[in-house]
Amino acid sequence: MRAALLQIAVRPGEPAEERRARAAALVREQRTADLVMLPELWTVGAFAFEAFAAHAEPLDGPTARAMGAAAADAEVWLHAGSIVERDPAGGLFNTSLVFAPDGRLHRTYRKIHRFGFDRGEAALLGRGEKAVTAPLGAGPTAGLATCYDLRFPEQFRLLVDAGAELLLVPAGWPAARRAHWSLLARARAVESQAYVLACGTAGEHAGVAQAGHSVVVDPWGEVVAEAGAGEETLVAELDPALVARTRAEFPALGDRVLGVPAPR
Repeated sequence: MRAALLQIAVRPGEPAEERRARAAALVREQRTADLVMLPELWTVGAFAFEAFAAHAEPLDGPTARAMGAAAADAEVWLHAGSIVERDPAGGLFNTSLVFAPDGRLHRTYRKIHRFGFDRGEAALLGRGEKAVTAPLGAGPTAGLATCYDLRFPEQFRLLVDAGAELLLVPAGWPAARRAHWSLLARARAVESQAYVLACGTAGEHAGVAQAGHSVVVDPWGEVVAEAGAGEETLVAELDPALVARTRAEFPALGDRVLGVPAPR
């Protein structure tokens, strides 16, 4: 299984519509991939809090239309990162979009853990209420999380219990905490015995330098591929069967106690 992580930058002065077109063109270039990923809130910037309301859109808005068309043209599974979603009641959410190879919107996930400690995202956006998995056709099942969620292992346990074999984490992670980004991606992979695909952004979001360094980690915690700090397309080859082999060879998940269910 080939995965392509599109580590793009939110360039100052670049209109969102131009960035959509640029991202869609990058997706269309990945026709040899099976799965393509984009980062968190790449249409506006994860730290551009004052612009969230102006850039909010519905699930059938311009980003969804552009990404659905690109997924269909490339015939890939596409995790299109996340948008600021405006629901019919006017609420705002940090919502991830996953498209099938026919361009259909396959799954959405509203970010559960909002960053900001009662400011920024935590104050402006609603909280998601459930963990979400996305079966990728006849391939593996993906578990969906976003950026700050990476710090909360209990969410990943829920995803594993629901059958997740790949953990997809788009992010707008700040450069000041890049060491945590790499450490937590590996930790979630090891404890979940699953692949972690963590796709970040390059450049700056509203003056906050971004970590970049998108990374693919295998179920043993080994780094399969890692990007640098700038704009980059990171391509990695995955072996979905490695997840089952790892869990069989080192069946630590079967030793879980403390009232939690055993994984499927």
